Amino acid sequence: MPSTLHSASVVLPMAAEPIRDGAVLVEDDRIVAVGPRAELASAGARERVWRGVLTPGLVNAHAHLQYTDFGDLALSGLAFPEWIRTLTERRSTFSEVMWQESARRGVHHMLRSGTTAAADVVTDPCVLVPVGRSGLRGISYVEVIADDAMWAAGGRREAFLSTLRGASGGRELGVSPHTPYTVGTAVFEECAAIARERGLRLHPHLAETAHEAEFIRYGTGRFAELNRAFGMALELLDGGSGGGPAAYLDGFEGLGSDVHVAHGVHLAADDRALLRERGTAVALCVRSNAILAAGEPPIADYLAEGSPIALGTDSLASSPSLDMWEEAAAARELAVRQGYAGADLDRRLVEAVTVGGAAAMGGLAGAGTLGAGGLADLAVFDVPTDGDPYAALVAHGTGSCVATVLGGRLVHRR
Repeated sequence: MPSTLHSASVVLPMAAEPIRDGAVLVEDDRIVAVGPRAELASAGARERVWRGVLTPGLVNAHAHLQYTDFGDLALSGLAFPEWIRTLTERRSTFSEVMWQESARRGVHHMLRSGTTAAADVVTDPCVLVPVGRSGLRGISYVEVIADDAMWAAGGRREAFLSTLRGASGGRELGVSPHTPYTVGTAVFEECAAIARERGLRLHPHLAETAHEAEFIRYGTGRFAELNRAFGMALELLDGGSGGGPAAYLDGFEGLGSDVHVAHGVHLAADDRALLRERGTAVALCVRSNAILAAGEPPIADYLAEGSPIALGTDSLASSPSLDMWEEAAAARELAVRQGYAGADLDRRLVEAVTVGGAAAMGGLAGAGTLGAGGLADLAVFDVPTDGDPYAALVAHGTGSCVATVLGGRLVHRR
């Protein structure tokens, strides 16, 4: 593949300051150099001139690609417990081929909006190969939902281990014990041990709703009712843990720098401090939380306290789009409403959808930054360039992607 010079009005390397009239020189699937266009144009490479701001490919830190075709559920208005019940019932109507096509459509949504890497929670392993073949970076987290009886006698443990040993289409694998209200304590602990034995990362949902926080602390409430209705015998049903969601996971080494959690809506200051102490990042999904009436994540507190954060869209079953700039705009509005007044807000949100998302998955090689030797994953957004590029991306980035380059290949152009 011949060398290509991608030039734009502004280049955001993320590991360095913005470069006006900048460029990225790409050869094959790697970045050769990043700098002023005037310095790199002499290399003699063919040039693609883009209007707007050129960034690293965006990173979605929490998604469920296989639920792309469940978009009507995001419009259903169902409360969270009823939404889960409906989604569970709908699952039985999907075949492997339908799941694979749904996941492929999700990948296309991401690439068209400038996302080149994702933390994808996989409930049905049949989607691993098509997502892997797409070239999308990131980790596919194999999901576990089971109490002790299901895990030991229902074949789920063997099926889970078989998935970890099987074909993934080249996609890196991780482990997702779904939530404390769908996974037994002993099962959750074993999943963490299995992941660490294999050097795999962990990505559970945590503290998404007040129902979950109540169930973890007291073993009561709506999720206790649902567990009994579904015939699940979780240890938390016996009086709860007596503590908060993060403290519960920490009790069996379910936190750590090899973990990032999704949502983190209902975490008090002591739980947030525990996540920071353990080096556990949080993928915030503001729009999904709003649609499911799950609550508002304390994003202003996360920012003020210096917690490691990333952003995710969740699935189209609970979100209006997989566009990371739409998610960032919603996060900004919420942070301001909660009282965050720092001048760094826009930059930190851009960091959350690039370097923050990559860091949440253990520092994906070459993702989230632009630098010599890194993977040539780029995105270009047609946004105003006469002012602060970070503010322009957050305010105007939604729907503005004009080009996505994945491993040096132009995979989307508008």
